[in-house]
Amino acid sequence: MGNLWKQWLANLGWSQPLLKTLDIMLVLGLTYMMLVIISERRTLWMVRGFILLMLASAVSGFLQLQLLNFVLQSLVYGCAVAMAITLQSEFRRFLEQLGRGEFRQLFQTSSLAVPKSYSVIDEIVDAVRELSKNRIGALVIIETTGPIDERDFSVPGVKLNAEVSKELLQTIFQPKTLLHDGATLIRGSRIVSSGIILPLSGRTASRQLGTRHRAAMGITERVENCICVVVSEETGSISLAERGTLNRPLTITKLRDSLETLFSPTVDREAVAPGLLSLGRQIRGKSMALISRLLGLPSTASRDKK
Repeated sequence: MGNLWKQWLANLGWSQPLLKTLDIMLVLGLTYMMLVIISERRTLWMVRGFILLMLASAVSGFLQLQLLNFVLQSLVYGCAVAMAITLQSEFRRFLEQLGRGEFRQLFQTSSLAVPKSYSVIDEIVDAVRELSKNRIGALVIIETTGPIDERDFSVPGVKLNAEVSKELLQTIFQPKTLLHDGATLIRGSRIVSSGIILPLSGRTASRQLGTRHRAAMGITERVENCICVVVSEETGSISLAERGTLNRPLTITKLRDSLETLFSPTVDREAVAPGLLSLGRQIRGKSMALISRLLGLPSTASRDKK
């Protein structure tokens, strides 16, 4: 079958260097798709390590280092299986887009799951103001650069899928409700779920900090694409947790400024992994230039000059 395929390509005039170029372009395209689909920084580092491992295996095969190539290939296969298990949601999204024929979306960066307007921030801030005034404890998780995997939660909580509003947030955290003890997850302009139990931080914290504060520190240590707003039940003080660090106490004005800065439209995905995403853009640009050169088409730069 392989010989027939080579003969058919030879009849079409496809030379060996052209086939190798096509092979490299396809690998670069697949790599770029993976970088686009996966947005979490720690996962991107894992993908980059996997790509380096594949490159090392290819180089060892080219240099005919048979034993090293066998070991590296075994590692590549094992890592591929482990990543398929670890990144189930990302691979599922990739296969769904592939099955629906959404090939253009595979090469496009997805929009951030952040509030689309300041009205959402206003609702959150107004709710926190009332909760703080009445000394009602609250813990709100806000996604920043992409969806959080529910496996990072100790207990996923109850699905709500409701529009963000200050009335609903205040109702959720009322002491007599069943969901007030857990955290509430906000994705974009929607309240995804409530009653979420979070892993606690292992850091040594002040005795003044309660379970909500340690939970906010714990989830932001574990997941980088989220922040947590905490309202103390005892003092009504407001805190903001990001990357495992607790900023407290905050005034309402300071909280609003922090959220508006964080969700400013100028903040893009390069804040998540600038090196990898800029590399992906360079790969895409060079691939398009190579295709234009092979097909005899004018380059983008030459078209712009005209």
